[in-house]
Amino acid sequence: MGTIKKILGIVWIFLALLAAYFSVVQFGIPKLQTGLQEDLVFGIIIVFILTPIVSIGLGLFGYYALTGEYENSKM
Repeated sequence: MGTIKKILGIVWIFLALLAAYFSVVQFGIPKLQTGLQEDLVFGIIIVFILTPIVSIGLGLFGYYALTGEYENSKM
């Protein structure tokens, strides 16, 4: 079970990097470049608020799974 948690930790870290890439490149930057006010507001929210929350959350979850923080024997 510990091996599965470590493998899934790597998967979560990879998903964090992938989410950060797609949030910025696919959703954020194109919205910031349109020049429309509603797109600008949406792009700022995506790039500066949602992307850090999602990518840091996934990355920390993966890091803790990789280092074994979720083991029952650590109590």
